[in-house]
Amino acid sequence: MIDATSASGADHVLVARNLVKYYDEGAERIEVLRDVSLHVARGEMVAVVGASGSGKSTMLHLLGMLDQPSSGSVWVDGQSAEGLSEARRSQLRNRSLGFVYQFHHLLSEFSALDNVAMPLIVRRERRETAREQAAAMLEQVGLAHRTSHYPGQLSGGERQRVALARALVTRPVCVLADEPTGNLDRHTAQAMFELLVRLNQESGTAFAIVTHDPALAALAHRQLFMDDGSLVDTEAQTPG
Repeated sequence: MIDATSASGADHVLVARNLVKYYDEGAERIEVLRDVSLHVARGEMVAVVGASGSGKSTMLHLLGMLDQPSSGSVWVDGQSAEGLSEARRSQLRNRSLGFVYQFHHLLSEFSALDNVAMPLIVRRERRETAREQAAAMLEQVGLAHRTSHYPGQLSGGERQRVALARALVTRPVCVLADEPTGNLDRHTAQAMFELLVRLNQESGTAFAIVTHDPALAALAHRQLFMDDGSLVDTEAQTPG
């Protein structure tokens, strides 16, 4: 159990306490998450593995304040999400979190550079400054030569690296990644995961990654296993 002191402490960038999520369908209650508690330390890479439908993505959505729990609480960078207005949740998300999904969700009408710059522009950064920071981040993911290309001109692996650059450009305390390699072939998926590990080490940004692949999850510092809405922790381990 994680108490309120540790929840808001500097060592944890993400904390969930006793999360429950259910949906009522007529007279039937469908429970998706059952009393889930976890923490992600500053700079830590945590992988969550489980079968499809086990509740992994639902948990990630709650951690990212994209949905609200039926009960329980979420803390992001020392700030409780409970009771926040949608505007305040959006501000906290934009300030503290980055997101990467199985499908890149890039804007097809914008170049790689402007896709990466978009979160900074939403923050009302000067466009020139935003584009400079976006170019630097694309260089970090190995795409300095693709800044002017549009999503339709990029390979699947390149699109995911642009999405990763977009998630990191705001310098969040944690990136939430939902099956970031799920739409890639094995070789490209391995390269993507190794890039995640390198950026975690270099930037100190924490990562919470949902994946169906135990071999890739083994590269993380710690693995969690989701089984029918419940979470099981394992021993901390060193990335391979």
